[in-house]
Amino acid sequence: MGERGVGTHGRTSAATVKLALALGLALALAGPGMAFADSDPVPVPAPAPVTDSGSVPGADSGPGPGPGPGSDSDDGAAVVAADPPCVARTGPYQRDLEEYLKQPVDGVQSTADCEAIRTFQQANAIEPANGYANLATYRWTVALRARDNPNAAGDCPVRARRVTCVDLNRQVLWVQVNKKVVFAPVPIRTGRDSQETRLGWQTIYLRSRDHVSTIYDNAPMPYAQFFNGGQALHGRLDDLYDGGGSAGCVNLRLSDAKVLWDLLGIDDQLYIWGAKPGTNG
Repeated sequence: MGERGVGTHGRTSAATVKLALALGLALALAGPGMAFADSDPVPVPAPAPVTDSGSVPGADSGPGPGPGPGSDSDDGAAVVAADPPCVARTGPYQRDLEEYLKQPVDGVQSTADCEAIRTFQQANAIEPANGYANLATYRWTVALRARDNPNAAGDCPVRARRVTCVDLNRQVLWVQVNKKVVFAPVPIRTGRDSQETRLGWQTIYLRSRDHVSTIYDNAPMPYAQFFNGGQALHGRLDDLYDGGGSAGCVNLRLSDAKVLWDLLGIDDQLYIWGAKPGTNG
């Protein structure tokens, strides 16, 4: 009895194994979509659509990158402030600047004139750069016209040594060695009527970098290079043309005075000629 029971159990187990193997093979051949009739189907989610940018709609990917450094806009593009409308009125040197800047020459300020003058002022660090045709702007055009050949008229003597040429007629200064210009023409302001800058050959005999006037109310005279009594080449801290003329000194913009200070020294010579416009010479 015992042997029959064991034999029966062994045969049943073998049949069960064969059935299980057959069922597994059928499932493998059918794939994952097969389901038993008495069970609920298990839905398989479809792949989410992907946009052109590679992102999944509705996905919470967190905030994107913000604007770049120095940007004033949400898209990261730098915003450059535009110039305000140019509204300066007609100036005393309107025709001169219209001609120099190749604008229609009628002596009357237009928006195009104003914008052209303002652009020129900005390019040459002339303050205020507001498009007004003033003396300072005109003087810069004179200096720039002279740059190709400042000594074309031969008024400044040509020497093998350094000569600082001071042209009172055009109110410009440059430095030359022989015929070579080593300091390009820049605008200057010289002595007013009855206090004219002294003419002829002059020699630098004293230099004082942070000089203060002992005659004119402690007026600052930066980069002063004295050539005749109290007359000197020196920079001016404020408007170069305020007041109409100096008390005899040759005034320069501060930046130009510094370059000249670095270039010249004791015993350097100047040659001064002409007459400042508006004086009796």
